[in-house]
Amino acid sequence: MTRNGQRLLLLIDNEQAQRRLVAALAARAGWRSVFADEGEMAIATLGTQDGMQLDAIIIDSPAPDADVAALIAALRERRPALPILMLTANGSVSHAVSAMRAGATDFLVKPIAPDRLLAALEAAVAGTAAGELRPLTEKIPALLAFDEIVGSSPDFRAALAIAAKAARARVPLLLEGESGVGKEVVAEAVHAASPRAKKTMVAINCGAIPQNLVESELFGHEKGAFTGAFERKVGRFAEADGGTVFLDEIGEMPLDAQVKLLRVLQSGEVHAIGARHPRTVDVRVIAATNKKLIEEVEAGRFREDLYYRLNVVQVTIPPLRERIADIPALARHLLARIAHQPGLRPLGITEDALTLLSDYDWPGNVRQLQNALFRAAVLCEGAALTAADFPQIASLGARRVGPAAIPSSGGVTLFRPDGNMRMLEEIEADVIRLAIGHYRGRMTEVARRLGIGRSTLYRKLGELGIDNAA
Repeated sequence: MTRNGQRLLLLIDNEQAQRRLVAALAARAGWRSVFADEGEMAIATLGTQDGMQLDAIIIDSPAPDADVAALIAALRERRPALPILMLTANGSVSHAVSAMRAGATDFLVKPIAPDRLLAALEAAVAGTAAGELRPLTEKIPALLAFDEIVGSSPDFRAALAIAAKAARARVPLLLEGESGVGKEVVAEAVHAASPRAKKTMVAINCGAIPQNLVESELFGHEKGAFTGAFERKVGRFAEADGGTVFLDEIGEMPLDAQVKLLRVLQSGEVHAIGARHPRTVDVRVIAATNKKLIEEVEAGRFREDLYYRLNVVQVTIPPLRERIADIPALARHLLARIAHQPGLRPLGITEDALTLLSDYDWPGNVRQLQNALFRAAVLCEGAALTAADFPQIASLGARRVGPAAIPSSGGVTLFRPDGNMRMLEEIEADVIRLAIGHYRGRMTEVARRLGIGRSTLYRKLGELGIDNAA
């Protein structure tokens, strides 16, 4: 750490614009950056005063895998305990696997959202599960339909049921939930189940766009519209014409951009910067946030009129700690998908490993679980992951407290937080929701498996107030 209390970051990158961007993001959390264009300069830096004070290294290099791996190995040999993070282009999983096997602490996918970069740096320095706030689709880019999304807890299946019904309409959808719960996965499932499935879904991370470029990124600009506009740019809304726009972290959008977004939603027209005339676009908007957006409205950080325009249908996705019973099936599902990535192979997972994973409360949710599994799969030498392959989770210990730690049966909670049994009516409603989710809404099968007639099932749906869960 530097004398003034700042932590020191070495950025290895030969592109000055990218270096400035990463350094500016890191500076928000009090990091000071020093730079190296290539490996030899980086190794030489380790012997300087700055090098002695380093707290972390970030490598963003277009060099071949072997060269990057050799550089990481050389850095690791000289500074065994220093966190080393790798930046890689989206889809370059083999590049990241090589880097991690050479000794990299973690990798991040570009473009980088500020919260993910800072979280990865903080986690790496703390020695915990680094990079746990990366999105589920960064490392395993594959669309899932609703019936492929793993999870049988009643609240989770009820949320998916609402999203599935909303998929068939054109109305905006607001997804709320903690970071890492899988909001983008749900958004992709909505798009895939909608009449717009054959068109494009454009995902935009509102927190990752510099404030002065938000309007240009969303709505485009004409050549010469402002200093630096050397060519015409088609905005993301125009790219998605006929399809879906997914606005991730909508709560981070600046207020002036919120005004323009509201106008687009009201009129169906986008006006590129410098353009003489607006352009009509037909897009379905899905917004997502890890904040309580109504609280942002009350605090004056988000426009009330835009909130109600986006919140036609709201889906709240529960955190992983509230559906612990889903972890074994979810872990196996994620491992199966990880196995298809370049350089990786199919792996099993032992019961002791599943017990360890189920005893942890996963503050980073599904993203963190996937990150832990991915990391373990990269470094595993056996045929199956064991508890020994998750040393970081084991070192943190069991963290579940409160309602999530209460005994349950197949995803149905039997006890209240005070230790008393729940009412039979509440348990019955959860069992029916669980069955509807498990049998994918096939009501004849649900009734048969529950041992009741279809008419009885529909009567119970009405009595228990769960008629919208199908």
